Amino acid sequence: MEIEIEILEKGKLKVILDDRNPSTAQKFYENLPMEGEAQLWQEEIFFPIPLEHDYENPSPSSDKGDVSYWPPGKAFCIFFGDSQPASDVNHVGRVVEGLEVMGSVEEGDWVVIRTV
Repeated sequence: MEIEIEILEKGKLKVILDDRNPSTAQKFYENLPMEGEAQLWQEEIFFPIPLEHDYENPSPSSDKGDVSYWPPGKAFCIFFGDSQPASDVNHVGRVVEGLEVMGSVEEGDWVVIRTV
């Protein structure tokens, strides 16, 4: 499944959802579109989304480009550098185009996530 993440006035990212947490990825996809205000933590943006899902195959680490769901905060996350999650996340996909856009994201930017 392919999705698009747009950081308004900054650019778009192409994401492929994968099978690391298939139930989480499916529920995430079924609830699109979603949007929110970017919050920054190290080299990660995140924001709360209207999705509730428990841990499936939780991971304490991330790779650059991982797109994830953080159950405790009901939050969507994109890891765009070397920083690691504050606590376990469910990885749902990976950015395959446009990750360079993330370098210009600022706290408060509006993010729209949609199906392609």
